[in-house]
Amino acid sequence: MQRIIDLRSDTVTHPTPAMREAMYRAEVGDDVMGEDPTVNRLQEMAAERMGKEAALFVASGTMGNLICILAQCGRGDEVIMGDKAHTFLFEAGGPSVLGGVHVRTVRNRDDGTVDPAEVEAAVRPDNVHFPRSRLVVLENTHNRCGGAVLTRAQMDPVVAVARKHNLNAHLDGARIFNAAVALGVDARTLAEPFDTVSFCLSKGLSAPVGSLVCGSREFVREATRLRKVLGGGMRQAGIIAAAGIVALEQMVDRLADDHANARRLAVGLAEMGVFDIRPERVQSNILIFGLATDRFTPQQLVARCAQDGLKFQAIEGGQFRMVTHYGIEREDIDAALGIVRRAVGQLGRA
Repeated sequence: MQRIIDLRSDTVTHPTPAMREAMYRAEVGDDVMGEDPTVNRLQEMAAERMGKEAALFVASGTMGNLICILAQCGRGDEVIMGDKAHTFLFEAGGPSVLGGVHVRTVRNRDDGTVDPAEVEAAVRPDNVHFPRSRLVVLENTHNRCGGAVLTRAQMDPVVAVARKHNLNAHLDGARIFNAAVALGVDARTLAEPFDTVSFCLSKGLSAPVGSLVCGSREFVREATRLRKVLGGGMRQAGIIAAAGIVALEQMVDRLADDHANARRLAVGLAEMGVFDIRPERVQSNILIFGLATDRFTPQQLVARCAQDGLKFQAIEGGQFRMVTHYGIEREDIDAALGIVRRAVGQLGRA
């Protein structure tokens, strides 16, 4: 059987053997009634990891971000975020559709940051014509900026603008542990200035399902109500929470391997001379790069590579996206480079 190297996303990871064993043996109860001991333990671990008072297990990162926005914004209020934010681009307009919350964007720079001055300029004055600014959202790592890692020095001035204008601040930390590993700091250091933070278990940490939202106990009480409203109240959820516990205990430090593989991949692609890619900018496990030739299209390259067992994405703007993750080893990176090299040669001669 052909070996498939799937670099479309780190969401394609499968649970580890330890996760499967933990899921099989999980002690469970009714989580909506607060009686699932495995979920409760996971929530306690998540709160501790983020340095917050409490945490809530939710079905997905999209649900987590939506809950955090709805808990801090009312109908007609406004949330400010980057124009490349995952919440703005890829979460189905949930804040507006389900919460009546207006989204105002500011420019994301190539390194994933936003200019604090632009954020401040986006804050609405108290005027009957305008929605009320309530919340600022940052993303770390930044998905559409190639997995860019934001430091505290880059985030703190934006949070300071929020505080100056009595706005709350939320961190979309879907891959916050990638950021922490890349920077050599604890995740709680990155989460510390924010009122709320969400993070995913089902990406680089390899659990099959779930995210956590973290904040004050008062926030988690409201988040629990919103989770129920959104249909996210799960019963014997300890079966999947057990995998999340293993993820936090065993899968964080190994993210460094994914980062090293991504850099190796970037260097190999750059050596082919047909891609617009800067390996020195790769900080975590995501590559976003373009073509430096018109001999073939991104779609043609993706299709040709898929025939040889390599999957990755052609995305908007004529770019590609590749993501390294658990289950992808160094030899897979070398094999992937071989497949791309052959495809480039074949398409270049066509």
